[in-house]
Amino acid sequence: MLEVRGLSKSFATGKPLLDGVDLAVAPGEWVAVVGESGSGKSTLLNIVAGLDRPDAGEVRLDGRVVDYADDDALALWRRRHLGFVFQSFHLLPYLSVGDNVALPLALLGIDSRERAKRAGEALAAVGLAGLDSRRPATLSGGEMQRAAIARSLVHAPRLLLADEPTGNLDEAAASTVLDCFGDAVKRVGAAAMMVTHSPVAAARASRVLRLAAGRLSG
Repeated sequence: MLEVRGLSKSFATGKPLLDGVDLAVAPGEWVAVVGESGSGKSTLLNIVAGLDRPDAGEVRLDGRVVDYADDDALALWRRRHLGFVFQSFHLLPYLSVGDNVALPLALLGIDSRERAKRAGEALAAVGLAGLDSRRPATLSGGEMQRAAIARSLVHAPRLLLADEPTGNLDEAAASTVLDCFGDAVKRVGAAAMMVTHSPVAAARASRVLRLAAGRLSG
């Protein structure tokens, strides 16, 4: 489902951060990318997400090349096909939990009744049934991250990306979040890629790759 071919990215000095990276992720597979700070993990994730542009190489989703040259098309591609889970949750405090989860559907023009229905189903899938009307501030850190996972899944994305999703959580909450993430990948059938410093989090993935000296190795 996800193919990365010959991806390269260099610093302004010309020193390569990514040097011909190749990667393939199948539907329903969860790949963890680990590496030292500054190794390029987040840069790789951001390029795959269309938030940054490579110097060379290409990213394909379902066989179609991601077009980095057209910002509008790229934004629409992300809106339709991408789910992203961040370390800091990024829930909007002035919206209810349900409305936060439904945001991707609102951006796609889905009507309010259908949005509420799908948001409720997504929350139930991560163990937060009935919390639609709550404000994010009333949730624990683990609950907020599970709500963020629900938001990333509500539009059934083809690609699910996560950047240090357990970085702000204690051990118990992190374990629950990783359970939810793994279940979500299988349920939606998305290709999933997570970057993390945590060997415990990485061990939960289907496959672990290390990024060092600009290259991925298994």
